[in-house]
Amino acid sequence: MDTVSVTCPYCFERTDLVVDPDTEGSYVEDCEVCCRPWQITVVRAGGELEVVVDRAQ
Repeated sequence: MDTVSVTCPYCFERTDLVVDPDTEGSYVEDCEVCCRPWQITVVRAGGELEVVVDRAQ
């Protein structure tokens, strides 16, 4: 499992997000603090992990 520190785009609280090693693409998950929905995009390229968190539509 990979753990990355992210900032909620609504309440701006930092939290750790656990990402399964097989996860790629986009999914929706709620903030643990304010419960608003995040659009999470996971990209893996060349052994690097990039996680982008935006407000879900």
